[in-house]
Amino acid sequence: MFLTIFGITQLKVENSFINYFKSDTEIYKGMKQIDDKLGGTTPLDVIIKFSDIKTTNKLTSDESSQSLSIDDEFGEDLLNDDESDVSSDWFTVGKINQIKLVHNYLESLPEVGKVLSLASTIKVAEQINDGKELDSLEMALLYKRAPKKIKEMAVEPYISFEENEARINIRILDSKKDLRRKEFIEKINFDMENKLGFEKDSFILTGILILYNNMLQSLFDSQILSLGFVMLGIGLMFMILFQSWLLSVIGIIPNLLAAIFVLGLMGLIKLPLDMMTITIAAITIGIAVDNSIHYIYRFREEFNKTKNYEKALYMSHDSIGRAIFFTSITIIFGFSILILSNFIPTIIFGLLTGLAMFIALLAVLTLLPKLIISFKPFEKK
Repeated sequence: MFLTIFGITQLKVENSFINYFKSDTEIYKGMKQIDDKLGGTTPLDVIIKFSDIKTTNKLTSDESSQSLSIDDEFGEDLLNDDESDVSSDWFTVGKINQIKLVHNYLESLPEVGKVLSLASTIKVAEQINDGKELDSLEMALLYKRAPKKIKEMAVEPYISFEENEARINIRILDSKKDLRRKEFIEKINFDMENKLGFEKDSFILTGILILYNNMLQSLFDSQILSLGFVMLGIGLMFMILFQSWLLSVIGIIPNLLAAIFVLGLMGLIKLPLDMMTITIAAITIGIAVDNSIHYIYRFREEFNKTKNYEKALYMSHDSIGRAIFFTSITIIFGFSILILSNFIPTIIFGLLTGLAMFIALLAVLTLLPKLIISFKPFEKK
């Protein structure tokens, strides 16, 4: 029992779509190819918010003096074009260095495949510039003179002049076996603040990866709440049916034991909860509670006839016990047929639900009568 409780404390919520399929399936091979050759599958965006909206983005005195040596045609265009005014205010060395800092950090993470940002475009431009870094004026002029299609592909997806923000897009290697998305997100948040020096409100993590993680975490919280409501509902049902709070508690225990056992086993073997496995406990309790109702009802009928708990036990096992056994075995085999699926969560769901039903069967035919005999809930007439 203590081992099971320890296993429950080790439960984690995780979602790996590529691991939902067997390695010989076309879906797995395709996603593996995307991870290995095309830079990853699941997208994650890091949004950097700059605080210097309009006042601190002006050209420095050195950069202004450089503008005097630039061709007058470029100078006039840069000053007279509204779009150029905005871009010249936005493109500063400080902002680009911040983007490069985050870009290089994300590239260093083993869970990350491809990283795309404005820094990618700047690096290409610097390679053309013989490896020399571009200053603010050069970057503004480069943006001004770039064709519209180049801007739409290489610049505009990664910056917002109006919101004064930059976007860094990364793709996660979903096939990485030791990938833990919740810990990975927490690591980025921690490093952005403590290693890279960003304020907490100056960046946001968003994208499909965050959506998946938040959904799974909410499922984990709702699992606890749903089990509590299920137990309360079953308890009230037993109270109405048998008019005894003691029988209500006794009837719940075998079903709760089966659910806890499976959850504890998942924690011990480090099998994470996901959208499929998180429903096993509730389904098990919903199906197995029928056995408790049938057995308690028959035991009460037999006790009213014999006025003896041991005789009522033997007679209940010889009648309703047989029916419960064969019904449960049929259900177990029914769920076990899911092992023929190519979808791995379906296989795990079938095996664990079948195991939970087997534990519930054993509990109803052994623990439940033992509890009835020990507590003697039926009044002798």
